[in-house]
Amino acid sequence: MVGEDKIFHLHLVSDSTGETVDGIARACIAQFPDVRAHEHVWSLIRTDAQLARVLADIERNPGIVLYTVFDSNIRRKLEEGCRRLQVPHSHVLDNTITMMAGYLGQQSHGRTGALHKMDEEYFSRIEAIDYTLSHDDGQSGWDLEEADVVIVGVSRTSKTPTSVYLANRGIKTANIPFVPGCPLPPELDQLKNPIVVGLIKDVDQLVSIRKNRLRQIERGEGGDYVDPVAVRDEVHQARRYFTERGWKIINVTRRSIEETAAIILSTMYDRRGH
Repeated sequence: MVGEDKIFHLHLVSDSTGETVDGIARACIAQFPDVRAHEHVWSLIRTDAQLARVLADIERNPGIVLYTVFDSNIRRKLEEGCRRLQVPHSHVLDNTITMMAGYLGQQSHGRTGALHKMDEEYFSRIEAIDYTLSHDDGQSGWDLEEADVVIVGVSRTSKTPTSVYLANRGIKTANIPFVPGCPLPPELDQLKNPIVVGLIKDVDQLVSIRKNRLRQIERGEGGDYVDPVAVRDEVHQARRYFTERGWKIINVTRRSIEETAAIILSTMYDRRGH
């Protein structure tokens, strides 16, 4: 049971990297804003000795156990241990795999690490990450045509984290700051392959975020960078510039990085007819 402080122990067990169970767990926890999980992350659990340490920790800190374990022997022993300790436990992909097996008329293979095998998709993602990191904040503007997405935005609109999120989905992403008085790369107007997206944010929130950023790096008052009148003009200029070129404009004021990325992906897929 969750105590009055609404903190509970959450054990995440995987015989692979643990990325899948971690992502699903975080999505589920987000549905309970008043609850905080104390996470115990166990990845690459493939031997009895490793599993024994996991079960010992579960016994010391009983809570919910979520797992993606495909090795039948390790899975059986984990489930037996959870039943013995009387803790709730669930294989987070079971229902989905069972449903797909029924629909496809095939048995799943239960391959350890199958979600992260070294295949074409994996190398495509690594290539996208390399490209994105080398094209962060206006760097390497000479090969923008190779990008899938180019993000242009005013300062503090989460251009970099959105780009990295997309890169982890295998999307080559360049991001370029929109700064009043500083010309953008002329190549932007000739791009054929990538979609170009403009990011803006409401003035009040933009000013607040910029002030906080300046305080963090101890950079004084900031002048026009945080002046509401100047920032309003900056956002207006950016919107007009993006509109003139027919770029998709996203106001990120009340959007998470994931939501912004989802809009960008939808725009890209629509353009490509997916």
